[in-house]
Amino acid sequence: MQNALKQAFLVQARACDDLGSPFMGHLMRALPEILPADTQLFRRLDEWPGDIGPSGASLPLRLAGGLHYLVLTGQDPGLAACYPPQEAVPDRAALAGALRRHDAFLAEWVHHAPQTNEVGRSAVLLAGAAVAADWSVRPLVVSELGASAGLNLNFPLYRLESDAISIGNPQAALVLKPDWRGHRTLPTGPVPVAESRGVDLNPLSPVADGLRLLSYVWPDQGDRLTRMRAALALAAAHPVAVDRGEAADWLEARLAGAQPGHCHLVCHTIAFQYFPADSKARIERAMTLAGRRATRATPLAWLAMEADDIPGSAGVTLRLWPGDLRIPLARAGYHGQWIDWQRM
Repeated sequence: MQNALKQAFLVQARACDDLGSPFMGHLMRALPEILPADTQLFRRLDEWPGDIGPSGASLPLRLAGGLHYLVLTGQDPGLAACYPPQEAVPDRAALAGALRRHDAFLAEWVHHAPQTNEVGRSAVLLAGAAVAADWSVRPLVVSELGASAGLNLNFPLYRLESDAISIGNPQAALVLKPDWRGHRTLPTGPVPVAESRGVDLNPLSPVADGLRLLSYVWPDQGDRLTRMRAALALAAAHPVAVDRGEAADWLEARLAGAQPGHCHLVCHTIAFQYFPADSKARIERAMTLAGRRATRATPLAWLAMEADDIPGSAGVTLRLWPGDLRIPLARAGYHGQWIDWQRM
């Protein structure tokens, strides 16, 4: 196995350790050592072009998702027996057997990029959207880039709760309780959203693809799995619209229509880094041009939760037009497990 691939598994293992997932850390270290060299899967991974690590194709997480899918669907009881909550360290013999038994399936599975649609990030969306709605004094029209199955488009149905903070639906079936740090002066109550829509290159269905979405949640992170199951149930009852398309094309068309009486909120969470450079540039240009057209009657907001040059967490930023106000709101854990709110 090429050194680059082994290094990708090691980098991912360290990231899993840092994010409180010891089982995944052990899994990432074990897989490159036990993957049979005479399999379709080995050849596919070994010959993969380009960046194969966490900032690129994420091959280690693709494979981990395929194995978890086999567990969730009951296709491999021997593998399931060594997965959480039964075990804290994966059994290498069980892993090696599963890799051989499901070689063709896993070789096909890794063609698909991970789509976690992490619902914990809706805590950031709730807080940021509350600020945008309060600033604009307008209900929001939401456009999400890289929306996957659209679970985070349902953020108005959820509630963010921590100490004195309560934002979102008071009767929410899904309550998000991140470790909240920093300032606690925020608008409270429901976030007014008039309409939501998203875009993704490969949108998934919360109903048809629920198990695929669950498979990319790390198996030893029970809280994330619980949140995902609750969000899938809500999405089945409250479907959202996610269009198949390229983000820049979609956004340019979406921004062309004015939203009188509403604040247009464009948002994305840990998605922008995966867009091609030309798409990023077009999105920036489209937002700048739309911002110049914005008025107090048709305000525009850009809420982003993305990795930046500070390792270990994501920056949360908000841009507001008219005026092109640039506000650093917070830093947050990649899964929304903690939020350090910096904006009063």
